[in-house]
Amino acid sequence: MARTLRVLTQLSGWACVLIGLYHVLLGNAAIPGAGSAGTTVDSWGRFMGASFVGYGLAWLWAARQRPIPAQAVRWLAGVLLLGGAGRLLSLALYGWPHWFQIPLAVIELGLPPVFFWLAAAEERALHGGAETVPAGR
Repeated sequence: MARTLRVLTQLSGWACVLIGLYHVLLGNAAIPGAGSAGTTVDSWGRFMGASFVGYGLAWLWAARQRPIPAQAVRWLAGVLLLGGAGRLLSLALYGWPHWFQIPLAVIELGLPPVFFWLAAAEERALHGGAETVPAGR
């Protein structure tokens, strides 16, 4: 489980860094259908690309820890899940996006439960199956 968690965490980190850099460098050209969206959307997209680079670096930081911090994985996976929920909201309000956005939504909604499960399994393995209670509870 630990190896699977580490590999998925690293893959997520590198994917986010590369996708973020792609958006920083290409702006509107990186977003299907947004080529003529104008300078405001281009500026926003490049900023969000930089933010996505930071998000990817946070995944890579978590992957380098020994053991991988389950709580950090949960937070990072929660952000990914929130992104998928945002896509569902957009779908409900405005209809189907460009086809490429659909597999992204599937990843954003499907991968977080895997991370939650792997983080919990790794945490149990580290603590010998004993339940842990956070301080102050």
